Amino acid sequence: MRRAAKSAGRTREPLEAYRRKRDFTRTPEPPGRRRAGGKALGFVVQKHAARRLHFDFRLELEGVLKSWAVTKGPSLDPGVPRLAVRTEDHPLEYRRFEGVIPEGQYGAGTVMLWDRGSWSPAGDPVRGLAKGKLDFRLRGKRMKGRWHLVRTGARSGAARESWLLIKGADAFAKRGHGDNAIARERRSVRSDRSMAEIVAARRRRPAAKRAKRRAKP
Repeated sequence: MRRAAKSAGRTREPLEAYRRKRDFTRTPEPPGRRRAGGKALGFVVQKHAARRLHFDFRLELEGVLKSWAVTKGPSLDPGVPRLAVRTEDHPLEYRRFEGVIPEGQYGAGTVMLWDRGSWSPAGDPVRGLAKGKLDFRLRGKRMKGRWHLVRTGARSGAARESWLLIKGADAFAKRGHGDNAIARERRSVRSDRSMAEIVAARRRRPAAKRAKRRAKP
């Protein structure tokens, strides 16, 4: 019996929680699937104006995006750690997602692709994730250099693990000015749109579709 349970745990679909929370006939988010990525591991940061504004930090690992909700956004000051609450794994297709999740759907609100790039772990990232300490280097447009993720509460695999996202002390650190990037960088690295422009584009699409239908003979 124990052996069967262990085997079932190994084969559990990592995107099950992600799909269970969403109605893909209504949300523009990708259903996605677990799959192999490229040679370089990718990361993204999405500015998310849901019930509360936060930044979703996602690292590609084991064919999915391991995800954390950073409540106040990343700080470039090594002395200012930021709370990062572990959330469900997301599909790799989410690296390109930007848009508006409609009301009534999980995570309803505007999503901007705030940063993206590649990352490289120091040591075994799977073991580090299980133990609660990840050291890594980011190569993004706005987040660069050494970073750390450290688990502070709840056991591994619990529904809501609390972590800290901490900037490493290096040439990219900004002591005393950790929020500079959040305050200054207010446009998408993908589309160069602001949050308001992303919302406006979503409102224009239905009107454009209606006009197109009326124009048909």
